[in-house]
Amino acid sequence: RMSRRAKKLRDHDTNPCLAETDATTKCMNDNNYKKDMCTDYFLKYKNCRQFWHGIMMQRRRNGVKPEMPTAEERKKILESMG
Repeated sequence: RMSRRAKKLRDHDTNPCLAETDATTKCMNDNNYKKDMCTDYFLKYKNCRQFWHGIMMQRRRNGVKPEMPTAEERKKILESMG
């Protein structure tokens, strides 16, 4: 059984970087946990977190709820950026 925190991290609406998290984990598993083999995955994850954290902080400053856009809203944000 998953903890509440684990469930939240697996939820597409609360974790915008779920795909990057899974890709990084898979890379680590496939490469016997040699971090240097997965540098690109770590970078993509880091960039994803930084991007969505910035969006979340902006929404917080503007009083927008929820602070993290839903999966559907995030898709539209990304599409509008090209």
